[in-house]
Amino acid sequence: MANGYDRVNGEGFASRSQVLATHGMAATSQPLATQVALDILKRGGSAVDAAIAANAAQGLMEPTGSGVGGDLFAIVWSAEDQKLYGLNASGRSPKSLPFEYFAQHNLTSIPAHGPLPVSVPGAVDGWFELHKKFGRLPMKDVLAPAIDYAEQGFPVTQLVAYYWNRSVPLLEKYPGFRETFMPGGKAPQEGDIFRNPRLAKTYRAIAEGGRDAFYKGEIARKIAAYMKKNGGFLSYEDLATHHSDWVQPVSTNYRGFDIWELPPNGQGIAALQILNILEGYDLAKMGRTSPEYVHLFAEAKKLAFEDRAKYYADPDFNQIPVKQLISKKYAAERRKQIDRHRAAKRYDAGNVALRHGDTIYLTVADKNGNMVSLIQSNYRGMGSGMTPGDLGFILQDRGEMFSLKEGHFNQYQPGKRPFHTIIPGFITRDGEPYMSFGVMGGATQPQMHAQIVVNMVDFGLNVQEAGDAPRILHSGSSQPTDEVMLDGGYLSLEDGFPMETRRALVQMGHQVRFESGPYGGYQGIMRDSQGVYHGASESRKDGQAAGY
Repeated sequence: MANGYDRVNGEGFASRSQVLATHGMAATSQPLATQVALDILKRGGSAVDAAIAANAAQGLMEPTGSGVGGDLFAIVWSAEDQKLYGLNASGRSPKSLPFEYFAQHNLTSIPAHGPLPVSVPGAVDGWFELHKKFGRLPMKDVLAPAIDYAEQGFPVTQLVAYYWNRSVPLLEKYPGFRETFMPGGKAPQEGDIFRNPRLAKTYRAIAEGGRDAFYKGEIARKIAAYMKKNGGFLSYEDLATHHSDWVQPVSTNYRGFDIWELPPNGQGIAALQILNILEGYDLAKMGRTSPEYVHLFAEAKKLAFEDRAKYYADPDFNQIPVKQLISKKYAAERRKQIDRHRAAKRYDAGNVALRHGDTIYLTVADKNGNMVSLIQSNYRGMGSGMTPGDLGFILQDRGEMFSLKEGHFNQYQPGKRPFHTIIPGFITRDGEPYMSFGVMGGATQPQMHAQIVVNMVDFGLNVQEAGDAPRILHSGSSQPTDEVMLDGGYLSLEDGFPMETRRALVQMGHQVRFESGPYGGYQGIMRDSQGVYHGASESRKDGQAAGY
């Protein structure tokens, strides 16, 4: 990977210099949240303390992609233990909502908004699990900055204002949304001061009463009463029995670098599958904007995503063949299906042995060498629209991701975790921490994880350039649980790819589209051999990387 000494990179895209620091680094998609994280680090907080503080701030400042009504996943490098820990803090479907309900109401898919897609919000339990293992400061201190901003207000940033205004026509009909998120009867504009005293009260209750204040106290009772009143199924029992799970991250080695993801119910291993397939080609020789590379990337993605559609689900309900799916042997078999000169119209999912698996991303590193890769989301931007009482947040709509096809790995069942798109990433090298990174953006995430790695390993870009480089996005079926990609899907190339490359890809049989987005939003922190942190936050979001 390149050292990146110089902003004049000779590439056909704009970039900026990396942020360098030795004592601590934070990279988030909201500059004020980045500053909150740094303040916590300077007060003696750990990387985990700072990550929780930043996440709480983003739940207030970036409700278009996050909030305590949603779920959380994290990968943590513990400098003391010299190992990685993985946390799955995703919630489960309501126990009182049976599978038969949907057919009885003539539903062939779970709605995107309203009460039916709501699952248990796992973020708060995730905070406390992380804090219990890695925190240093009291939770009252960790949540204090977000509480202050919620009471005093903050100026809404450009991209958040854009998505907030787009969400209003979809969500304003749901009880509680207007009262919390439409001050003066409309969404805030860029630069408007927004306050959320309701969320400040909720955060204060959590800071003082711990996770049980959210899952077993007054907050839980208010959520349950609101859902019952408005045709929902999420109950007090669902909240009271919720728990997160510590899981073992899984990895593949890509040209000497170990790339780590969390196992399903998330989609992280799709990035590992893509990289395993691509490792069989000399990408560096082809070049980053060549039609040969773009073609192979798209075909590798197609193969991985067919497996994603078939096999990725809650491992408590299925035995997910993770080991086989991310093996080099399996990748070699799948690679044989690729025609280097022609785009495939469709691939079938692979056969593996079964033994009867919008958003915010942030990363923080502290002076002791601890690093956190954390991603959190309500799904579909602001979530379900269901905004309980005076609590100041929206419940997630992650349950929409379930399949209603009987026998599918991700078939809806009561008390089950849905397939998840949000994935944190991490890289180690020779057993040492190298990079904490992630890319926001639904189904784009495994594709962009793989591209960040390829940009650095094969094409020599630094941690900032790797995120700024123009991106490839292949899209197939509209639903991640659909098993058949129709007519080869389509390929979107961000500005920066030559017209000659686009023409060559069309000649190979790809349906190429000109689209300005969405291509996700990236943050990353790399740690070099001298212990210097290199921070990056790209321009597709409002974010900032900063250190001290």
